[in-house]
Amino acid sequence: MNTPEGIASGADDLSEGVFDRKKNPRVGSQRCGLIAIVGRPNVGKSTLLNALVGQKISITSRKAQTTRHRITGIRTLADGHGGGTQFVFADTPGFQTRHGSALNRSLNKTVLGAIEGVDLALFVVEAGKFTLDDAKALSLLNSGTPTVLVANKLDVVLRRAEIVSWLRDMQQRHPFAEYLPMSAKTPRDIRRLLELCALYLPEQPWWYGEDELTDRSEKFLAGEVVREKLFRLTGDELPYTSTVVIERFDEEKSRAHGRLARIAATIIVERDGHKAMVIGERGERLKRIGTEARQELEKLLDCKVFLELWVKVRSGWADDEARVRSFGYE
Repeated sequence: MNTPEGIASGADDLSEGVFDRKKNPRVGSQRCGLIAIVGRPNVGKSTLLNALVGQKISITSRKAQTTRHRITGIRTLADGHGGGTQFVFADTPGFQTRHGSALNRSLNKTVLGAIEGVDLALFVVEAGKFTLDDAKALSLLNSGTPTVLVANKLDVVLRRAEIVSWLRDMQQRHPFAEYLPMSAKTPRDIRRLLELCALYLPEQPWWYGEDELTDRSEKFLAGEVVREKLFRLTGDELPYTSTVVIERFDEEKSRAHGRLARIAATIIVERDGHKAMVIGERGERLKRIGTEARQELEKLLDCKVFLELWVKVRSGWADDEARVRSFGYE
């Protein structure tokens, strides 16, 4: 096992020398497995998933509860001889402890479902910190599942020497198989984490094509992109219960653009005041949400996008289990 002392042997790189403990997979063999990314809200799970996959497939924002679905990200590293490793990552919502709404019960059900039967779990926590919400998320993990402690956001830690004692404390909280202080924004750290994950995946055929990045549909991704722009452009003003429903997603061929997608989305809020907030003065905020979402979707889908946005009030929807399900939550 990679001990805290072993990790911290280098002053400049706390994760140096992690991967010389096990043999590399034989050339031509295929490895594949499921890896759950777990932690409390706002520890950087979605940012980590996007970095591991190598492309943005999960939305991010400073607002807690941004991720509401299990997002599967796929990364395949081929060895050039018909083999290599395929990582199937499951990004989960942050485990909810403060609200008992139907929406939050749905989110927690998604978390519990995602960590069952995985080959490896990545428990993401901010380096040097451990809160009550972290403890509740950690308690969900089965001690029989190999778990890597991903001490994220190392780049903002000022006193790295203190991380060593913090890691020793973490060792007492859970039988972690590995410890990796890192930053999801640092490519070298991402490579190290991928190499580490590969050691725990079974030798078996890949589940997806080599070029696949997610099992989610383009329609689903469209809704997520709109929701991200909604949260980013409203900040803390808009309650977390706001959501987005894709009403129409049509594709057609275009002489000018090759492929064209016509998308109609409805932003759901709980109060008239929230609706006015989303629309903004003279509709400027809604227009900006639409423009930024359309521009990102054109890059993501590699086609021309026409996007229509509407805002509707549905009071109390987050406490209504039937309506939560109708909006696409489990």
